[in-house]
Amino acid sequence: MKFASYWHETSIPFASGTAGPVSGDFEVAVIGAGFTGLSAARKLAQSGVKVALLEAEHVGYGASGRNGGHLNSGHFASFSAAKQHLGEDRARRLWRAYDDSIDMIERIIEDEKIACDFRRGGKIKLASKPSHVAKLQTMCAEIRREVDPSAEWLTREDLRKEVISDAFHGGILSPKSAMMHMGRYANGLAQAAHRYGAEIWERNPVTARERVGNGWRLNTPTGTLTARQVILATDAYTPSTFNYFRRRLMPIASFIIVTRPLTPQEIAAAVPGNRNFTNSLNIANYFRLTPDNRMLFGGRARFSAVSNQKTNVSSGQLLRQQMVGIFPQLANVEIDYCWGGLVGCTQDRYPRAGSAEGVIYSMGYSGHGAQLSTFMGNALADMAMGRKDANPLDGFAWPAVPLNAGNPWFLPIVGTYYRMKDLMP
Repeated sequence: MKFASYWHETSIPFASGTAGPVSGDFEVAVIGAGFTGLSAARKLAQSGVKVALLEAEHVGYGASGRNGGHLNSGHFASFSAAKQHLGEDRARRLWRAYDDSIDMIERIIEDEKIACDFRRGGKIKLASKPSHVAKLQTMCAEIRREVDPSAEWLTREDLRKEVISDAFHGGILSPKSAMMHMGRYANGLAQAAHRYGAEIWERNPVTARERVGNGWRLNTPTGTLTARQVILATDAYTPSTFNYFRRRLMPIASFIIVTRPLTPQEIAAAVPGNRNFTNSLNIANYFRLTPDNRMLFGGRARFSAVSNQKTNVSSGQLLRQQMVGIFPQLANVEIDYCWGGLVGCTQDRYPRAGSAEGVIYSMGYSGHGAQLSTFMGNALADMAMGRKDANPLDGFAWPAVPLNAGNPWFLPIVGTYYRMKDLMP
């Protein structure tokens, strides 16, 4: 078993980064080479803007290369909850942004000829308890009525064609949802940005910043650059250089295991529907088949802001138990990959984007960034170019998380609370 991301291990790394020390004067500097930053850099370079992208590790290193591979339409919450929290107009704009981002990803893949196994497989949100059925049915009816008439309720009998398990009692099918190989998409997006003229420096974290004239000077271990505008696209991996954002984010570790390739018989006996699947627990699991027919199974196996080999080993063991609890027919299937990563969560789990501390930003995707981040990167590029009404998250207030100085010590307490709720009938 490899303690490494399947997405990283099964894609060809980006190899067109700028060699030599960081230097130069740019119109826009983008910090972070995940989907948000790569999308912004691509759009800016394509528009003729002189743009630099600085990445602390390598392209797609963070959440963009460590997620569950889902591109799910809509938001995690019911539409009524989003409407109550955000107001109807903002709730609709946010919902549309998730759908529009999947459409945008599909267009970019076609335009840039990125071979990343994109597929509109649909998602099923599964009722993990009989007591969850009525709530999900109400949610499905509301989604159909308000924002997505293609959503469909599946009974427990309907599910037998999709997922072979006694653990579920019905579910919401969202047919517009999609999936892809995350590593290949990230590297393809980086290659496209480079082809349009973006300068991409990997392994160059921003260690300091200072105002210079009408712009910024950014320091890295190999050199400095100046830029009139800065886009911050680091989410859960935001460095201490940007403490304003760290006080508003809670990085939470999420973990994933991936099995060996399943046989056609094993697939038919477990997930014949070949869709994205999530369950309805507070500490939820998510799963799908990879392009080479492995079972990918993930979840927040522990509530902490730490992902390392020790936590990955223990979390991988727990995830295997959870997978076998749902699919006892996979008990003897070997695990080939196990890894963890950080999810940038806001207190209310809604993402944020705008301008603060002299930078343009989008982050706080709260576990739903794979689908939204491409769209938001494009929006940040438009904002940097002075285009109005580009930000679908405009006007979302973002207070600091109480008692959070960038290291959310209280996460284990939160995790215990949600585990107790999941134990209730």
